[in-house]
Amino acid sequence: MAEDNLIEKEFKLDSNLNQTLFYGVNNKNLCLLKNLNPNLQIVARGNSIKIKGEEGLVNQFISSIKSIEHHCLKNNTLEESFLIELAKNTQDAPCKAEKNLVLYGINGRSIVARTPNQQKLVAAFDKNDLIFAIGPAGTGKTYTAIALAVRALKNKEIRKIILSRPAVEAGEKLGFLPGDMKEKIDPYLQPLYDALQDMLPAEKLKELIERGIIQIAPLAFMRGRTLSDAVVILDEAQNTSVHQIKMFLTRMGLNSKMIVTGDMTQIDLPSSQKSGLKDALEVLQNIKGIEKIEFGQQDIIRHKLVQRIVEAYEKREA
Repeated sequence: MAEDNLIEKEFKLDSNLNQTLFYGVNNKNLCLLKNLNPNLQIVARGNSIKIKGEEGLVNQFISSIKSIEHHCLKNNTLEESFLIELAKNTQDAPCKAEKNLVLYGINGRSIVARTPNQQKLVAAFDKNDLIFAIGPAGTGKTYTAIALAVRALKNKEIRKIILSRPAVEAGEKLGFLPGDMKEKIDPYLQPLYDALQDMLPAEKLKELIERGIIQIAPLAFMRGRTLSDAVVILDEAQNTSVHQIKMFLTRMGLNSKMIVTGDMTQIDLPSSQKSGLKDALEVLQNIKGIEKIEFGQQDIIRHKLVQRIVEAYEKREA
């Protein structure tokens, strides 16, 4: 191969890509790519890949890299068989379309909108900037909302995800709990972390939180902010005061969407205090750009006993 005929190009991997997944443990995938492309010199460092060789082969390899990158971002997994198939065909391996797919979580696990109301939430997200998702525990309203936010971030439709909850004590005061403020508050936010851990590899999630691209904070931390280019989710909104939810809703900035979730049967506020969620639903009904989706017992996708428990309590209260 004459040196004069060689060119060198550099390809930068997407900043949202999990590099450990892409390169493989101990660079296993990178070594395979080098073996499959013996006529190229491939040097990878961080998110930069330099390729040297004949122009046609270099351009073909970059096309393959783009396909691999897309596959990793979409599926959160990368199999050796995909790399070999891609090398054979120099095009994307066939993708299996999955009904009501929201995104692929860790290890390529499909996260789908399983129930009609989860599917309504997915459809409403595309059409509205503010959505209220109301219903009992276990209906997947918060989980689906977070999946939509992660999908929007991966698709570069937004620059941030902001997740919030009111820190309302169930019988205990925060001041009496051990630890600093973060340690006191984190237990209230743990369900949000749990959902994210299903959707993003631990290393990538940690990095996104450290860079402030994903922010998880109690509602009080929203005061004074304008939240632009973001999907903002307020969970457990039934425990907000009227003043708090008004403060939250007026934080919305340009190119932002808000999803407010709550369960009107689990209000932990003093009986003398009106739920901000209940008040907001009354004040904001019939406003264009706002949609309300009511989840019910038929949407419960936890253990089958959860549905029976909810039914028993509703029967007694009725």
